[in-house]
Amino acid sequence: MSAREADAPIFGPAFQAELDTLFRWRRDVRRFRRDALPAGLLDRLLATANAAPSVGLSQPWRFVTVDDPARRAAVRADFETCNAAALATQDGARMANYARLKLAGLEQAPCHVAVFVEPDPEQGYGLGRRTMPEAVAYSAVIAVHTLWLAARAQGIGIGWVSILDPSRVRAILDVPETWHLVAYLCIGYPETDAVIPELEREGWENRRSINVLAR
Repeated sequence: MSAREADAPIFGPAFQAELDTLFRWRRDVRRFRRDALPAGLLDRLLATANAAPSVGLSQPWRFVTVDDPARRAAVRADFETCNAAALATQDGARMANYARLKLAGLEQAPCHVAVFVEPDPEQGYGLGRRTMPEAVAYSAVIAVHTLWLAARAQGIGIGWVSILDPSRVRAILDVPETWHLVAYLCIGYPETDAVIPELEREGWENRRSINVLAR
């Protein structure tokens, strides 16, 4: 056995049980306390996200921290516009249910991070992207999920805001036109913790059992 193999960690039953608990308690948070995160914590979380797997080792994600009040206000305004349009597509009781949902923590969350993907990065030399170029964007999504779990393990909540116009957010944040928005994340300490998703608690939808096809 090589030295590297000998040094590989062994994750025992206790760790596996805690990891399963982490998966189950990861929530999409919309209600945040305004407390600032400890100095350097967000940087460490983003460094952990940067360790996520990526197609061809391309690391195509691009993180943008949004601290400028004017840019944050512009993002909130875009959310309000997009959310009003989304509400108009609902009908009947579903419209009333939608209207009372809290769908973003943009005002309360102390940290905002936009995650973009560079769709054709030089890094990785195109490996694995010829037949499935969408794997580049999928890689950025994995980085978001890695960040999400790392944050939850620190007692930090994340809310993924998708009710935004990607091109307008790109313009608001003044990033390269080649970048595509994957996620706009609100990050901070949650007001409360819950194992049941808020959308399920509010009667919007229920989590369903896994469906696996065998071929």
